[in-house]
Amino acid sequence: MRFYSKYIIPVLTLLLIGLGGCKDYFDLNDNPNLISNPPLGSLLSTTTQKTALNSQRVAGITSYFVQYLASPGTAGSTDTYQITDYTGTWDAVYFGMADLYDLKKKAQEQGASEYVGVADIMLSYHLNLITDVFGSAPFSDAFTGSTLTPKYDSEETLYNTALTLLNEGIAELAKTDSKLKLSDAAANDLIHKGNVATWTKTAYALKARMLNKVSKKSTYKPADVLDAVSKSYTTNADDAQMASFLLRNPWAAVARSNASLVLDGWLSDQLVNQLNGMTYGIVDPRIEKITDKTVNNDYKGTRNGQGNVGGNNTVKDEVYISLNSPLTGDASPLLIVTNAEMRFVEAEAAFRSGDKARAYTAYLAGIKANMDKYGVAAAARDAYLANPAVGVGSAALTLDLIFKEKYVATYLNPEAWNDARRFDYQYKGFRLPLNAALPTFIRRAAYPNGETSKNGANVPAEVPLSTALWWDKN
Repeated sequence: MRFYSKYIIPVLTLLLIGLGGCKDYFDLNDNPNLISNPPLGSLLSTTTQKTALNSQRVAGITSYFVQYLASPGTAGSTDTYQITDYTGTWDAVYFGMADLYDLKKKAQEQGASEYVGVADIMLSYHLNLITDVFGSAPFSDAFTGSTLTPKYDSEETLYNTALTLLNEGIAELAKTDSKLKLSDAAANDLIHKGNVATWTKTAYALKARMLNKVSKKSTYKPADVLDAVSKSYTTNADDAQMASFLLRNPWAAVARSNASLVLDGWLSDQLVNQLNGMTYGIVDPRIEKITDKTVNNDYKGTRNGQGNVGGNNTVKDEVYISLNSPLTGDASPLLIVTNAEMRFVEAEAAFRSGDKARAYTAYLAGIKANMDKYGVAAAARDAYLANPAVGVGSAALTLDLIFKEKYVATYLNPEAWNDARRFDYQYKGFRLPLNAALPTFIRRAAYPNGETSKNGANVPAEVPLSTALWWDKN
């Protein structure tokens, strides 16, 4: 496998990225944009950037499923659960995994255990991005260079593989004899600036997320979740995020497209109504940090499947992604996993274990951490926390409240769809999109055309998009 330069991603098929040393597409003489033998620092820049960008690409799909976003046009395909071709996203994630596979191999050859560790962590994250959206997928057979048609690993196998990668990554980072140090290439690490301790916390954060994801299974162990959480983040400064772009944050590009009549990124009325007081009777101050008011000086969302009631326009009679938000401005970071999310993972696991006092403390800490991340004023933050609809006391805490607040904290993060499925979409007021192609909520996406055309013999038989993934089944 040849390596990609930092910002050039050639348009190739998934199958080609699985090949090792394929001269037709990766030979430097054929493509001057490719680097034949880059140093580990260059690969670290490439992979840390792609990890965040691929998270955003997947969120560009799943944010419609959880009704953060809504299409301004009637019956948008992703909005309404139609079979939609996500070849571009699938390929981008596999390009990322190919680069990470190369980073890991090259680091192993050089005895650079710290680089091996971060490669394992990011590989695990990419693998979860794929399997949590599509289900079974190629991995064990995908990067060996031995086949053009890699076999598919089962959903549960991929889960276990991703978990093993995290454990191996933690072990690699704990070694003290790495021949090359991440700290010496801090500028190349676009996520944690070469900080091994924080990378280890991120591994545990992702592990806690994965262990909590199987809450419907008999194997779910709250104690294991809480153990991983305790070794993860303690402050917002630990958050795994990336803010190095060729031009700007891709969510900001979506916002700017609205001004050019390329309509996208409008906010769903499900999210907006939760924040503007319509659903819960309390205005959430984060709303002004997420979007801007309409021309009518209010916050009004778009019904999924219905589209903008005033017709496709940019007069802003309904709200959409804002350049003024700390999450979606030109220089805003892309968030991969955060301290706020960990507090809600802790709250849920503690609640399920019967420790409601710990759950309540973590629940409040999650809201506070998320509001601080958004830059909400302390007075507004504290007033919200003190509201009896929010600060209910440990005895009155429910899973509904934990999931309700976590829904806001994971805005535009692909993990939100995992939560929605685990929660069976039981958010207050959550409705099927108008013109939905399914009789119930979506549980998976269809395999992309690019994969079925190249590797069709191995692609699993088509199932309804309402078919739950293995961890989503009771």
